[in-house]
Amino acid sequence: MTALAEPTAIIIDCADPRALAEFYGKATSWRITYSDNEIAYLGDGPIQLAFQRIEGYRGPGWPDAAKHAHLDFKVADVEVATKELLALGATRPGFQPGGDGWTVLADPEGHLFCVSAG
Repeated sequence: MTALAEPTAIIIDCADPRALAEFYGKATSWRITYSDNEIAYLGDGPIQLAFQRIEGYRGPGWPDAAKHAHLDFKVADVEVATKELLALGATRPGFQPGGDGWTVLADPEGHLFCVSAG
């Protein structure tokens, strides 16, 4: 079956596109491929992460009954990666539903993401 569409970017609403791209760039070692006052693109592979400025943006709450998308990242060591991501500006919410399977973190603007060992 021929694909109807091919994904090219995952775009995340935010207040400061460049700052958020820099955070995720440090976390993933992806480089910023484009940035202006309104949007920043990260990575040069078949799928990019992009961050789009939204006036008055407020990050999601956690936990929250409203459904939010989040990113998952595979890491070699969850404890080490968590410490390094916290040093980059992530926060670790108190509510951690993953047990030992994964750790929920929030980026500097409050977007949730998870790290797991595979």
